Amino acid sequence: MLPFIAELFRTKSVDQLKEMADKKGLKKTLNTLDIMLMGIGAIIGAGIFVLTGVAAANYAGPGIVLSFIISAIACVLVALIYSELASMVPVAGSTYTYTYAALGEIVAWVVGWDLILEYFFSVCMVSSGWSGYMVSILNSGGINIPQYLISSPETGGLVNLPAMFIPLLIGFLLIRGTKESATVNRIIVFVKLAVIFIFIILAAPKVNPANWTPFLPYGFQGVMAGAAIIFTAFLGFDAMSTTAEESNNPGRSLPVGIIGSLLICTVLYVAVSGLLTGLVPYDQLNVSDPVAYALSAVGYRLGSAIIAVGAIAGITTVLLVMMYGQTRIVFAMSRDGFLPDWVSKLHPKYGTPYMVTLVSACMAAIVAGLVPIQILAELVNIGTLFAFILSAIGVLVLRYKLPDLPRPFRAPAIHIVAPLAVIMCAILMLMLPQATWIRFLLWFCFGLIIYFGYGYRHSRLSMEKAVELVSKK
Repeated sequence: MLPFIAELFRTKSVDQLKEMADKKGLKKTLNTLDIMLMGIGAIIGAGIFVLTGVAAANYAGPGIVLSFIISAIACVLVALIYSELASMVPVAGSTYTYTYAALGEIVAWVVGWDLILEYFFSVCMVSSGWSGYMVSILNSGGINIPQYLISSPETGGLVNLPAMFIPLLIGFLLIRGTKESATVNRIIVFVKLAVIFIFIILAAPKVNPANWTPFLPYGFQGVMAGAAIIFTAFLGFDAMSTTAEESNNPGRSLPVGIIGSLLICTVLYVAVSGLLTGLVPYDQLNVSDPVAYALSAVGYRLGSAIIAVGAIAGITTVLLVMMYGQTRIVFAMSRDGFLPDWVSKLHPKYGTPYMVTLVSACMAAIVAGLVPIQILAELVNIGTLFAFILSAIGVLVLRYKLPDLPRPFRAPAIHIVAPLAVIMCAILMLMLPQATWIRFLLWFCFGLIIYFGYGYRHSRLSMEKAVELVSKK
């Protein structure tokens, strides 16, 4: 029994991880600007254009600005940790790869399975938000899609068709190539930043301070609950760590890209959420397109249309980066033997993991068309927070386990930063609804069934051990 337990916690050395990446690796095509813009592209999207309204109306009221600040503090702590890990282990897979080196195989599988939950449902959730803004634009142009074709069954419809379309388009772009996708991302990021500044300029003179009273209608507990819900607004920065293997200079590009994009987006989030609740009463913001709605409510019809177009652009880049992150994690898990080899098959022309991208896009289209956005958002958040906690533990373990390993970026005051990150993420997890915990645990159990049914016997470490035993005989 003890040898079996020991095998569950066997680790893969950093040298082994790098060697595998060299043998079956991805093309290095991304520079620092690409990574930072991918971060901004991933962070600014559904969180600012969709979830801000939901969180303000149902949880925090005007105190949503405090919710963003609290979530940002937790994210800054985790960003420092991710920057150290990503620069130290520049291999595809994000937290999954780091925990394989620090905490062992079974923990790595749990984290990888958890990250699949995070990124997959992020794509589904953001696709649902994309649909809301697209329908708004079509309605403005006189094109009215029947309600039963733009709503999930739980919200009274049959299927959300626009939400099904966009993951398929993003999957096509990612199959064509990482550099090509990054170029598209650059263009769209500049568009949506311009749109956000337009919103700030238009909204500032129209703010009615009376709408900020009461500032905390649901109390401070509401602020914390709001922070747990809008936490997904910051997800993009951790997706940046999945670019490590495709970065030209991961030791510099990743820390700059991760921390820089997070700080820029935090400032924009606080500004937009404050102005949004100042334009209209917070209880009117529980709509699928709150930013466009708020401008329309104060008389900016054209401004509302511009914002809707910018939201479409912004949400599209989030989809691009989230699906990118998910496919790279699944790619890394397949390369380690936890999933079948066909999953990590690279396209002969584009050099991208096209099989996993194709399957992910099709499955995301189905879920996005059938499941409401709030359930998706809660699942994304609990998966992300759990992964962050394990990353914080992992970076401490590696400091003691491999103290001499080169670290191009070292997180400052790690013995304070890591425990604080664990505490803040745990608190935010506890603020999520009980139903979310039940869904999360069901996903967790399903993942263990797959691991013990396939992954444990087929992992590269198991196969290497089997070969070694045969050679000895």
